[in-house]
Amino acid sequence: RCLVKDKQGRGVVLQVLYPVPESLSELIQSVQDAYEVSRTRAYMRSQIKFSFALSLSLVLLLSVFGAAWAAVYTARRLVEPIPNIAEGTRAVAEGNYDKQLPLPQVEDELGFLVSSFNAMTRRIARARNALEESRRKLQTQHNYLETVLGGLSTGVMALDAEGRIQTANRAADQILGLPVRELEGKDVRVLGMRSDALSPFVERVADGLEQGIHQGRSEITLYRGSGRQVLLCRHSSLEIGRGQAVGHVLVFDDVTELVKAQRDAAWGEVARRLAHEIKNPLTPIQLSAERLRHKFLRKMAPEDRKVLDRATHTIVAQVEAMKSMVNDFSDYAKPSKLQLEPLPVDAFLSEVIALYEGGAQQVVMQAGAPGLIIEADPVRLRQVMHNLLKNALEAGGADGAIVVSSRVGDEEGNDFVEIAVSDNGPGFDPELIAQAFEPYVTSKTKGTGLGLAIVKRIVAEHGGVVHADNLVDGGGRVVLRLPAMAQVLERMAPDAPRLADKGGH
Repeated sequence: RCLVKDKQGRGVVLQVLYPVPESLSELIQSVQDAYEVSRTRAYMRSQIKFSFALSLSLVLLLSVFGAAWAAVYTARRLVEPIPNIAEGTRAVAEGNYDKQLPLPQVEDELGFLVSSFNAMTRRIARARNALEESRRKLQTQHNYLETVLGGLSTGVMALDAEGRIQTANRAADQILGLPVRELEGKDVRVLGMRSDALSPFVERVADGLEQGIHQGRSEITLYRGSGRQVLLCRHSSLEIGRGQAVGHVLVFDDVTELVKAQRDAAWGEVARRLAHEIKNPLTPIQLSAERLRHKFLRKMAPEDRKVLDRATHTIVAQVEAMKSMVNDFSDYAKPSKLQLEPLPVDAFLSEVIALYEGGAQQVVMQAGAPGLIIEADPVRLRQVMHNLLKNALEAGGADGAIVVSSRVGDEEGNDFVEIAVSDNGPGFDPELIAQAFEPYVTSKTKGTGLGLAIVKRIVAEHGGVVHADNLVDGGGRVVLRLPAMAQVLERMAPDAPRLADKGGH
């Protein structure tokens, strides 16, 4: 036993210690421990609740975050083909038909859509390649057709069902004398508006289109400033079944030279027969007239003698004129056999002109082809020059001179010599100048009209061309061109005058 003073000073506490049984001590200890534990738990309850709340909150937050991430990931996996489809659509819109999208790993509706898109682009790419191949083939065929049509001497013109010009070749431009290819898309009647000379051609074509003629052929004559032009025109329609026309094709040839050749051949046959029929009785007629004159002229009375003298002179003169005409017929009708040989042009012309020295009119030589040699028949070429000089002297006036000139020129790489005979007369009749070289066309009161026709034929036999025109200062001119020998041209002096001719003079 002991007394223990209270720490607060309020009194004294008696402390008595008694022995306690061990079982009771253990029981008391267990109660004491339980009490301590209870107090500790009571103290820690709020902390534990906070910890649990914090832990649960963290778990919930992590769960929500994980769920959101899983949702986003799944959504991205699901919609991943859609941006690819949008990108592929833009590529197709820009013309990239080879675009292929990656296939998704999951075979769902979007996967089917991507597969269908890839199949569509493959088909479009194949169709595009086939279209490009067809276009290349079409362009190749078009170029081939253009080349073929461009090389034709026949004019070709394509029209649509309404008569508008679709295409034309170069020969069409040359034959019609208009840039037809520049009028594509315009009505064919515009040709007649551009040139009055083409009105018959346009009218015939328009009539055929209006009447619905599927096949046709006609000969059309055009009258131009340079003379008459004859076209052989063929028309056919382009059809696509059941007689429905989608266009028309016009094919036309300039047969002017062919018609002239046929006419010349016909006139040659006429001249040959006339010469044969007329020549036989001429000599007996002339001989009979001369016998009458010789036998009876001195025996007749003066008055009768004058009548007989005048009659026999007339008969003989007319017989000589008819013989000259028959000789012209024979020259025009008989075939020529040229004896070609190298011929110096200027020397040959000087030799011919020397025969006309001392005449009433002066013949002047203007040599412009020194050293130039052509291959020609001197006899036949001399006949040409004599005919031209004879016509020039007959047409020339009292004043002035006949001018014979020579020049060297080239046209499209072909060298030629140009010989011109000019006079100071009234010139050619403008209405007859285009037919000046046709048989029996002449403005002279006396003459057969075969002189220039013979000139044209001889020049053509030498591979040349001839034409006539009127000079600005008055007078007429006949110009003929003959091909030159190339090897001689190379040896000519570099200062030799040359005429770079492109169709003018």
